[in-house]
Amino acid sequence: MRSWMSGGVYGTVLASALLAALQSGSAPFTPYYDAAWVMVTAGTAALAHGYAHHMSTYRPGSGGHRWRQLGWALVDEWPVILACWPTVILLVLAGALGWPEPAVTYSGLLLNALLLFGWGTFAALRVGYRRRSAGLIGLADMAIGLAIAGANAVIK
Repeated sequence: MRSWMSGGVYGTVLASALLAALQSGSAPFTPYYDAAWVMVTAGTAALAHGYAHHMSTYRPGSGGHRWRQLGWALVDEWPVILACWPTVILLVLAGALGWPEPAVTYSGLLLNALLLFGWGTFAALRVGYRRRSAGLIGLADMAIGLAIAGANAVIK
């Protein structure tokens, strides 16, 4: 349970940061290219995190056992990739329907901020926080997404 919640938050933050970073400025908007980069980066981050987790929990055993452990550590990272899908779907729709880049970027950042609120609130409720406290935790998670949006506005 902890793995998919932390992976969901991590993947959502990763997707937001990539969406902001891939904004083209004066170059033509390439939503399919951007969607591909979000998925490639999410996959790479999941592989790196799974491998690092595997290496940090090394236990002696046969070679086959170690490979199985590595496989399970990598499979356990699927939430990072799954959490990027809303951003990828938005980018694919933007390409198919010809939506303008600024609207897509800010809509995606807002969507991800709302998803972070949901992740934080759900996780807090799940571990026993009361509704009000869980909502405040959700707002704190949402602040991460809003900070990325604010940084995007300042930098661009």
